[in-house]
Amino acid sequence: MSDSSNKFDSLVHPADSVRVMESLRRGASRRDVLAMLMAGGMQATLAGGAATFAMSAHAQTPRKGGRIRVSGQQTAATDTLDPAKQSNQADYCRSTMLFNGLTVLDASLTPQPALAESFTTRDAKTWVFTLRKGVTFHDGKALSPADVVYSLMRHKDPTTASKAKVLADQIESVKATGPNEVTIVLTAANADLPTIVATFHFHIVKDGTTDFTAGIGTGPYKLKEFKPGIRSIVVRNDAYWKPGKPYLDEIEFVGIGDESARLNALLSGGMDLINGINPRSVARVKGTPGYNILTSQSGQYTDLIMRRDLGPGANPDFAMAMKYMLDREQMKKTIALDYAAVGNDQPVDPTNRFYFAGLPQRTMDLDKAKFHLQKSGLTGKIPVVTSPAATYSTEIALLMQETGQRIGLDLDVKRMPADGYWSNHWLNSPIGFGNVNTRPSIDTLMSQFFQSDAPWNESRWKNPKFDQLLLASRAETDQAKRKQQYADMQTMIHQEAGIGIPMFIASIDGYSSKVKGLEARPLGGLMGFSFAEHIWLEA
Repeated sequence: MSDSSNKFDSLVHPADSVRVMESLRRGASRRDVLAMLMAGGMQATLAGGAATFAMSAHAQTPRKGGRIRVSGQQTAATDTLDPAKQSNQADYCRSTMLFNGLTVLDASLTPQPALAESFTTRDAKTWVFTLRKGVTFHDGKALSPADVVYSLMRHKDPTTASKAKVLADQIESVKATGPNEVTIVLTAANADLPTIVATFHFHIVKDGTTDFTAGIGTGPYKLKEFKPGIRSIVVRNDAYWKPGKPYLDEIEFVGIGDESARLNALLSGGMDLINGINPRSVARVKGTPGYNILTSQSGQYTDLIMRRDLGPGANPDFAMAMKYMLDREQMKKTIALDYAAVGNDQPVDPTNRFYFAGLPQRTMDLDKAKFHLQKSGLTGKIPVVTSPAATYSTEIALLMQETGQRIGLDLDVKRMPADGYWSNHWLNSPIGFGNVNTRPSIDTLMSQFFQSDAPWNESRWKNPKFDQLLLASRAETDQAKRKQQYADMQTMIHQEAGIGIPMFIASIDGYSSKVKGLEARPLGGLMGFSFAEHIWLEA
């Protein structure tokens, strides 16, 4: 119960509280409530305070109904409804509308029961998941162990082209071991399995599904319309297994790559909630009546990518020169306006319990940058691809371009539109930028982006020792030893990978004040992309 509810209930008789709240639900105004309380004999000053508390308590009580329009900052023609293939924030938002996983991450990134009402293990290698009864898919089919077996095992099939195959490779078998029970056996112990199956890619689909255009899942909303790269519309699933949820009748979700266009859409009333506000726009949002911001500090980062298999980044001295050109403190202050934490060319942010604080902080050093540049022998124009799709990438590149001139390095910044950036340029450009959302565990992060054969290994850095450490860390139950293993991996990335990480970015959402229920989540903006199930519109 909210503080406002407690204060109101302490001021009035329970029967009066019920009567007032019912009146508010029918559309009563503050003046109506005030008159009602005074008619009951309450002194005017006290009635005024009680009416304020009643209005606040009513506003904080979830209500059903209404339609909202939401814009994310990423979308592409490659948008998909197949959980295994999703690759951007728009995909993740849609997936949480339509599907559920065996587990779900709470606000502290701790896995909690979802489609599995419980999960147990004795050795972190064999896991038993007991499925929740009474769950149905959008077409009425009851959830069964066969759905779970199919959903998890399809990631291991190369023809699925799952973005999570590198995570699923550690799964040896998934079998139905009871009418509501599934047993997962891993190739080696991994204490993080409940966290892994909580990630978006492992959402549960119907057994045998190969055509995902209908978006049939067990989630809080049903698919009404899906146009890749343009928009999605979902409507409330009245048979959702979580009592009382969801609250909204309908959500329209679109992607607007340009921040100024996205912001104008919000403040003109065209959107009710948007993701990816530039810190320079915060004052404008706060200064507009009826609008506010939500800040979520997380492990999200935009990284400078220098491919180690081709182009200038194949020369380790060039890659090191670029890293020494990153003025992290200045970027945090002037680009992110302090809505960020300083990075150190490794992907684990300072809020993570496995963050290696003992790794010496790399700072801008033009003497060292010039030394490595000259040692590399590279001259001439060096193309660097940026885009608004990769947050702050153009601003970072322009600052590096200016710095490079001081040591004789000519960086040619090539700005690409947000539309098509992820499919056409990310992972393809010899030097460019990526944008990595927070992962629920270090194992997931390292497996997807730094393991040698990971499909999203952005710089194509390969190190067998790193792969061995990653595998060993999964089975390590001694937390001190595991922390040291993760520290060693962070050090290797810092020193060898073709990745520069200047800062960890706070995600800033903008929203209409009529949207209620929003809260910060460490996975990133829009409540870690799971906003749809939790928010409602004020009466």
